[in-house]
Amino acid sequence: MIIVFSQYSFAARLGHTKVDFIGLSELNEAQQTKVKSWINHGLDATEKTLGPLIQKAVPIYLKPQYFAFEPVPWAEVIRGELDGVELQFSRYSSLKQLKNDWTLYHELAHLYHPLLDYKDFWLTEGLATLLQNQIMKDSGIITYDNMMMRLKAGLERGQSNTYRLSHLQDARLASVSSNMWQLNAQQWVYWSGVAFFIEAQYQLKLQQAQYQTIAELIKAYQSCCKASEQQSGRQFLMELDKLSKTALFSNLYLKYKNRTDFPKLKQKHLNAL
Repeated sequence: MIIVFSQYSFAARLGHTKVDFIGLSELNEAQQTKVKSWINHGLDATEKTLGPLIQKAVPIYLKPQYFAFEPVPWAEVIRGELDGVELQFSRYSSLKQLKNDWTLYHELAHLYHPLLDYKDFWLTEGLATLLQNQIMKDSGIITYDNMMMRLKAGLERGQSNTYRLSHLQDARLASVSSNMWQLNAQQWVYWSGVAFFIEAQYQLKLQQAQYQTIAELIKAYQSCCKASEQQSGRQFLMELDKLSKTALFSNLYLKYKNRTDFPKLKQKHLNAL
């Protein structure tokens, strides 16, 4: 984990959040301008949907690649005193290609929740995957119809991945989540989490809760209650229950964490998006 910013960091100001670019000097002047525009746009789009981050700065660790088959082949959140994002990206991708890539929005969405236990990664990855699509739709990168097409395609991949691994001795979602990379079960894990939050949003609207969408609820959670230490999924969801004045998240968690099948959503659930 990187703790100290290098001498090659560059600080920028965007709205309510300061951005610290680490490794910017590895790029030429034109590439620096492009990358700063990309990151600023990504954070601006994310904050438009989820509100300003409360932490005082966002470290962005830049890892430009000479050879890459996609604009952003790898990225991850770096947890620390200040949560940040490491980005491996093609230094030759255009600004448009970088903006159209989903990865940055996904990783920035992770900054709005605490680090959860491995067995609950299906929650965090599902949440970030759903929110990345919402962020891209809200900022005009994709249309609503395109967002729905992406979500439906992802849910189908999740179902296929679940079926392929149905032979596992321990096929509970919590267990599969803990061993996601070894089992090559990313689609099962990520999209079960997406289904969880789609179903939760349907319940929020059905119960006429104070917050009608997951984005609104996460915005409120991040501004008041985000834990700085690692938590269990149940602890995190109990905070969402308190905010929404419901018990729906805890109840859904009990339903999902030990399930061995892929969630079967109905059209009414998707209509709530």
